[in-house]
Amino acid sequence: MLTTILAFVAAILILVSLHEFGHYLVARLCGVKVVRFSVGFGKPFFKKKRGDTEWCLAPIPLGGYVKMVDTREGSVAEEDLPYAFDKQHPAKRIAIVVAGPLTNLILAVLLYGLSFSLGVTELRPFVGTVEPASIAARAGFVPGDKILSVNGKPVSDWADARNEMVLNLESSEVKVAVQTASGQTAARNINIAGTPEADQVIKQQGYIGLMPWKITNTLGEVVAGSPADKAGLKAGDTLLAADGRAIHSWSEWAVLFRNSPGKKMNIEYRRAGQVAETQVRPNSEELPDGTLVGKVGVAPSDDKAWHEMITHRYTPSVGEAFQMGWNKTVNYSVMTVKFFGKLVTGQASLRHISGPVTIADIAGKTAAHGFQSYVEFLALVSISLGIMNLLPVPVLDGGHLVYYAAEWIRGKPLSERIQAIGLRFGLAVMLLMMMVAFFNDITRLFG
Repeated sequence: MLTTILAFVAAILILVSLHEFGHYLVARLCGVKVVRFSVGFGKPFFKKKRGDTEWCLAPIPLGGYVKMVDTREGSVAEEDLPYAFDKQHPAKRIAIVVAGPLTNLILAVLLYGLSFSLGVTELRPFVGTVEPASIAARAGFVPGDKILSVNGKPVSDWADARNEMVLNLESSEVKVAVQTASGQTAARNINIAGTPEADQVIKQQGYIGLMPWKITNTLGEVVAGSPADKAGLKAGDTLLAADGRAIHSWSEWAVLFRNSPGKKMNIEYRRAGQVAETQVRPNSEELPDGTLVGKVGVAPSDDKAWHEMITHRYTPSVGEAFQMGWNKTVNYSVMTVKFFGKLVTGQASLRHISGPVTIADIAGKTAAHGFQSYVEFLALVSISLGIMNLLPVPVLDGGHLVYYAAEWIRGKPLSERIQAIGLRFGLAVMLLMMMVAFFNDITRLFG
């Protein structure tokens, strides 16, 4: 919990501070007087005056702001009028407004470049495991498939393949071209658009029954105090048969345990080359729909040879690393813009929207996983922050950009009435998005 909180607060401080510093720096370059630079909202608990600017830290670490001299926000001393934000040419105001989001996008390139320069580990787009009766199984995926393209777009690694499939399955049929284990080209089509299954996939964070890992019948973990632990099973044991019937795949074992709540079974297993037997009675667990399922408290280990085959590790040069960082930022930026477009047109579920609780959870997990994972998490959130702020919604930087661009074209500002209507619309949209984000966070937390 402490790691999660610290990782989340550090992420907000870094991303928000640099976003606002982008506004601050360009404002000063454009001759605008900055009165306050604040990281966090609420009453500041730290203040330091340097030059004309008061630098502050406030207790609510969910944002920040740069306060500039502006006649629309109150009286301004006559000597400060030339330095007021609203008295500047529209081109200068556009530059100041755009600077924050662009800083986030530049930061993403630098963070990705830093991470990649330390070494890159990619998962080749191979299918290792297909869950029985899953969406992927019905689409025809089989272990050994190599994903070549999704809806005609070539993919080079597992992450790209997964993202392309998940982000398109709500709105249309997803056509996946694969190369089978025998070397032939085949098609796997996922068609669940407009069905409850599509919504379920979002609840399950994009899981459709596919995994790159190939798992074995050898136990990788046995939960302490579980039925398996009480039966004497240990990590490293290989499961062979149940009640005299040989079982060859982990998916079959998973189905057997799940469908046998409270039923005693004779399990044959191998340990250190010796075959032994024991008895296991899965615990009964009731699902929300009243169905009873069995749980024995074990997890499988992955196939190490397969793991080595699909894992590509290399260390690019510094120049290559930052070029990769640029490409990754561009690709994710385009993907994010397309996602917002699908949200507006109703082709993507609102369940995709995440709030601070989910972001904090991911921050903690990536921080626990290692420095590179956390740095790439910061880069991804920085892209989201930059693109979101460029949306043409009043109260966001993109909304102000639209106002100032219109003023530049027209030669005069939009009427106060139109700006007020836009402001109310923007506030309503942001309030709605915040409510949806918190609802999704709570649903994920308790689901």
